[in-house]
Amino acid sequence: MTTERRTFKGSVEVRSESGSQVAVGYAARFDALSQNLGGFVERIEPRAFNQTVVEADVRALFNHDANFVLGRKSAGTLRMDVDEQGLRYEIDLPDTATGRDLGVLLKRGDISGSSFGFRVLDDEWGETDDGFPLRTLKNVALRDVGPVTFPAYTAAESALRSLAEARSLDIDVLIEAAGRNELRQAMTLTDHEEVTQAQPSPIFTRRSRGVA
Repeated sequence: MTTERRTFKGSVEVRSESGSQVAVGYAARFDALSQNLGGFVERIEPRAFNQTVVEADVRALFNHDANFVLGRKSAGTLRMDVDEQGLRYEIDLPDTATGRDLGVLLKRGDISGSSFGFRVLDDEWGETDDGFPLRTLKNVALRDVGPVTFPAYTAAESALRSLAEARSLDIDVLIEAAGRNELRQAMTLTDHEEVTQAQPSPIFTRRSRGVA
């Protein structure tokens, strides 16, 4: 499975504890709709992290970069818990160039975003009250958490692959539709339906028993 990444603004700060610097933040918030991810929005169920925070040996990374390790769950330098708001983490910043520099940048407010890398174990597709495509993350396997420089919440192709599998749709069609912000139309088509010729879009067809 492909690793996906999600980021959030204003979710991390640094604290001084017993002479050490500790980065504290939320890698994810529950039940809040994301921004438009390219034709769909996303939300995270409160139970999505319950299994993985117990089982996974998650790393704390800066900008998802394995060259900038900040902590690790099995070492006790990364601690995570799930509360009513979301997935909270604490990282004992290391006495390294990366750790010291990050502490300064967090204090100055130059870096304020948090992120998590994950694989989807269970998700569900539906619609918002306005009829917009909605993906709900129900169970995920965490890979890493930590501060990021640019907290841009962007779409991942693996999300569209999940939708293609759930609705038996063509992945290439969905990717093209998402790029034009026409994912809602692609999701609602039935077998042999076509987009009107007035639209400058290719024909959307549902995968069916040998039907092109």
